[in-house]
Amino acid sequence: MLKSSADAFAIDWPTRTSTASGLFSSCSLIALLSLTVRWKSATPSQPAPTVNASRFVDCVQTIYHRYNRWSRLGVWQRLFEQVAACGRVSQDLLIDASHVKAHRSASRGKGGEWDQAIGRSRSGRTSKIHCLADDRGRPVTFALTPGNVADISMAVPLLSATSKPKRLIGDNAYDVDNLRRWLQEHRIRAVIPSSANRTVPYPLDRTAYRRRNLIEPLFCRLKHWRRIAMRYDRLSRNYLAGFALIAVITEWCK
Repeated sequence: MLKSSADAFAIDWPTRTSTASGLFSSCSLIALLSLTVRWKSATPSQPAPTVNASRFVDCVQTIYHRYNRWSRLGVWQRLFEQVAACGRVSQDLLIDASHVKAHRSASRGKGGEWDQAIGRSRSGRTSKIHCLADDRGRPVTFALTPGNVADISMAVPLLSATSKPKRLIGDNAYDVDNLRRWLQEHRIRAVIPSSANRTVPYPLDRTAYRRRNLIEPLFCRLKHWRRIAMRYDRLSRNYLAGFALIAVITEWCK
């Protein structure tokens, strides 16, 4: 439970001795994902005399280690894939990408920043979420790259990871001949506006293109969760695991 004013980063941790399963079945993990702090920066909401310091540290460490281990094993990603697979196959898929600022605590990840999907540009250190959504604005598949990677670079990998739609709807960042040829080979209709530098623009179904606005509110809803709006995790797989869990909760289980 989130508090206000001085207790803005406080969480109602269990006061009794709990096993890892008991802690994880509580809302502690969900509350942590909604905070703008690092894992170790959360503070107990109970008055100091009633909180055992070693027990509190154990609470944070237990939740993090369970979350990190399941992320390494791909549990959160498989959870998302199985839940998303229960939905009907969409005739239209929407594609877009969104930048996420990387907090300084996300630095020094294993292998360096580039290996952990953090890039540098004029806007600073950022990551970029690439996402495919169905015709109801729900995420179908997603990927994370450094923020200075072009949107078009992940279009084919994302499309290859899901069932082929009849139409792909995207903005003019995806107006690339290679992608249009790939879509034509797979009998997918491209609903993508032509770039201004095209001598002969491609025809555009403007009625279908209006549906593209469904994916932009999706990013807004997901970024209501502060650990998605700003990246605090050093490991890209842990950030993606949080994205998968939040997408299941907010988009597929409502």
